[in-house]
Amino acid sequence: MTADTAPTTVSSELLGFAPDTRVLLVNCDDFGMYHAVNSAVIASIEGGIAASCSLMVPCPWALHGMRLLRERPEIPFGIHLTLVCDTTDYRWGPLSARDRVPSLLDDAGELFTPAGIPELLGRARPEEVEREFRAQIDAVVDTGLRPTHLDWHCLADGGREDILDLTVALAGEYGLAVRIWLPPARERMLRRGRPVTDHAFLDSFALDLDGKADRWAGMLRSLPAGLSEWAVHPGLDDAESRAIDGGWRVRSTDHAFLTSPEAHAIVRQEGIVLTDYRRVQQVWAAAGR
Repeated sequence: MTADTAPTTVSSELLGFAPDTRVLLVNCDDFGMYHAVNSAVIASIEGGIAASCSLMVPCPWALHGMRLLRERPEIPFGIHLTLVCDTTDYRWGPLSARDRVPSLLDDAGELFTPAGIPELLGRARPEEVEREFRAQIDAVVDTGLRPTHLDWHCLADGGREDILDLTVALAGEYGLAVRIWLPPARERMLRRGRPVTDHAFLDSFALDLDGKADRWAGMLRSLPAGLSEWAVHPGLDDAESRAIDGGWRVRSTDHAFLTSPEAHAIVRQEGIVLTDYRRVQQVWAAAGR
């Protein structure tokens, strides 16, 4: 029997939990984007219900983020593989030399904006995607930091099947897990014994701002058995955030709830088990042997 035809189970069981356990992985995306995000991510993990984060290596505040991670080796973190720049006046580019990744750049020689994602996915050459992804991973690993997983900025499951496949291959090479949540890849990974979310994946940018705290609370109280993953985007409400980022309200409301006494109380009252990508990474590595 091959790995792809082996019996399936839920990811929470692959992680060692009982079938009826309600397991939640709250990961803070966009670490390294700017200072107010870095501060809020650390606060959301050290004083909130978040458990891990994902570092955007090409961003201007990634070096600051890496310093914070070196000072806090207990925080699990992944690489938020970045081919998209979603701010207008605050820009970042590829780590690779631009003439080495021309298919990843728009006509102005910059990373595509979210509106340009269809064009990016239509023209990106796999070898150039791999070159840039390796540059971003190596920029972290070469400092001595040890990430736990790979995921993508603005590209669900990489945005294209071959990009997903090369990312899974890179994860195997570096001993990392991968955030995967779209079918059929999610089911394929489960058949291979690799934990992924058991339920609908939540990106906090999809939530309405009105009544958001109540929505968060309701989702915690109704969390189903199995592994759920929330991608959250905490940030501070300060002058920097308002000047740089049109999504600052999403980030500030994420930070407020994640660090609130209410969030802690609901997790405790509901018996929810909070996990992180370190445990997921261990099972992915074992399944790949």
